[in-house]
Amino acid sequence: MPPPLLLSVKDALIRFSEKPIFENLSFNIHQGSRIALVGKNGAGKSTLMNIITGRQDLDDGERWEEAGTTIGYLQQDIIPKEGQNVFEYIFSEIKDEEKELHAYKVDIVAEALELDVTAQMTRLSGGQLRRAGLARALVEEPDILLLDEPTNHLDLEAIEWLEGYLNSYRGTLLCVSHDRTFLSNITTQVFWLDRGQLKVSPRGFKHFDEWSTMLLEQEERELKNRKTLVEQEVEWASRGVKARRKRNIRRLEEMREMRDKLKADESAYRRATQKIELKPLKDSDTTSKIVAEFYNTCKSFEEDGKTITILDKFSLRIQRGDRIGILGKNGSGKSTFLKLLIGELQPDQGRIKRRKELEFSYFDQKRSDLDPTDTLKKTLCPGGGDYIDVMGKQRHVCGYLKDFMFDPSRAQDKVSQLSGGQKNRLMLAKILANPKTCLILDEPTNDLDMETLDMLEEIISQYKGTLIVVSHDRDFLDQTVSKILAFEGNGKIESCIGGYSDYLEKKKSSERHPAPEAKPSSNKRDLEKDGSKAADISGSPPSKQANACRKDDKPKKPQKLSYKLERELSQLPDKIAKVEADIADYKEQLSDGDFYARDPAAFHDMTKALAEAESKLERYETRWLELEEMRTP
Repeated sequence: MPPPLLLSVKDALIRFSEKPIFENLSFNIHQGSRIALVGKNGAGKSTLMNIITGRQDLDDGERWEEAGTTIGYLQQDIIPKEGQNVFEYIFSEIKDEEKELHAYKVDIVAEALELDVTAQMTRLSGGQLRRAGLARALVEEPDILLLDEPTNHLDLEAIEWLEGYLNSYRGTLLCVSHDRTFLSNITTQVFWLDRGQLKVSPRGFKHFDEWSTMLLEQEERELKNRKTLVEQEVEWASRGVKARRKRNIRRLEEMREMRDKLKADESAYRRATQKIELKPLKDSDTTSKIVAEFYNTCKSFEEDGKTITILDKFSLRIQRGDRIGILGKNGSGKSTFLKLLIGELQPDQGRIKRRKELEFSYFDQKRSDLDPTDTLKKTLCPGGGDYIDVMGKQRHVCGYLKDFMFDPSRAQDKVSQLSGGQKNRLMLAKILANPKTCLILDEPTNDLDMETLDMLEEIISQYKGTLIVVSHDRDFLDQTVSKILAFEGNGKIESCIGGYSDYLEKKKSSERHPAPEAKPSSNKRDLEKDGSKAADISGSPPSKQANACRKDDKPKKPQKLSYKLERELSQLPDKIAKVEADIADYKEQLSDGDFYARDPAAFHDMTKALAEAESKLERYETRWLELEEMRTP
């Protein structure tokens, strides 16, 4: 027996202009459903949520709601009221007779979300306002809870707490989020908005890629079959209709309708499967391998009479080509570290050595580089004109905007007219046009749809310069970085080779088998290898070290490498780069469809050489990891 039905929409029509947003929209929401709502920007996700809440009237169709059903909605934008504190805001939608019943939840939720319930709403930052809105939605415990990007501005600890809270939530849940891991962990059903239609999967977001790919492949096959049929009808029509009866004239009209409909459907399919494609970002820097070095760096702040330690005798070497992911709780020092790196702040003690003439491209999560009064065109072409320099080539600004899924007709729109996700896309377009030798991305995934996230992952995975990413998006970190710096508070920074999953595994292993406390050392080289004080991230990383952290249960002590092993380690990155270049060259030549026909023997020899090179690359990478782990705590 299916669970009770809470809300139903049947044959709904929503029209904002001449072209309808939804036509014949139908769906049901049952008690206990846990739904991921996905779709491109502009697909109608917010409109569908407003249909559920009843704020959006239907132009046609029916909306039915079970009597007494309560609906809560965490929206993107929260407008604070003057004189209202956080506690009052959280309780503002709860009936007086129910406030005592819900009071205990406020402390639980506010503590987990690091909210001061006595703080004035008008004095909260944008991130804190989002947390307050989330707290109110959770405390209300409605029958249907709608969440729009609930993980924005949350650190990993808060996100994991929220996952646990929602998984024990007794009501019905519908969530929009760019965080794939989050959606995979909390949902059992998917609503996919695709070209004005709602497609429903009975399984959670974990299976979305597999399911959506299957549907698109099926659609592609159907389009091909229709195309064959239309071609047959066109051939019939080309023989002429003279001397044919009226019924054949009707057949000719039907053929034309079929052809027009096929053309429109093929165009819609191409738009639906379109991906942003840009040339790989190149690193023109061939100078020093050292980007920056921290030596015994200390940094702290005074707040409310207390000393907050950010860095404590911290040592770190960043080399050209490193791909570092930075994570940690809000306030643990991630932004301070970035400001020290680029020279906006100076250390209290120790020193930071940066390579001369080092240039940074900085994606700021506050979007401070965007002027809301500028147009999209002026943002990309501040000096005027219609062309933008994209990695040494002139591109028309409208064409470049289209690369980032903007309608070229919006080139004269103001930045203030863009949504949060669109502003992030514009920032990325500006930075990726000519990225410097060090690319810093501070929370780049907030407000992005999944298609743009896929684009960003693809682009930066091919970036050859030094990459530093601050993010709480676990899947994004796994896909883009090869080393982790985890800011755990009070000056403690843990390092790990690999992505977030590897860091998590290492952390769990350390909790099961804590390592003996290291003895203090005054030697700089020993200090750099002391895991409690420093993170030694030296040497260019191999490309396939996503599973680089050891997963054995016994912790290993760091050791000093012999001169021979140090020399071997220093040579491995160059060897790896050479083999990777050979592999790329072999693959490019083998992709030539005429290669085999021209010279079968050479084709087989190159296939064999490719296999040997891939095997050699695996050996080199394994050895690199072994030597790195020998000297890394």
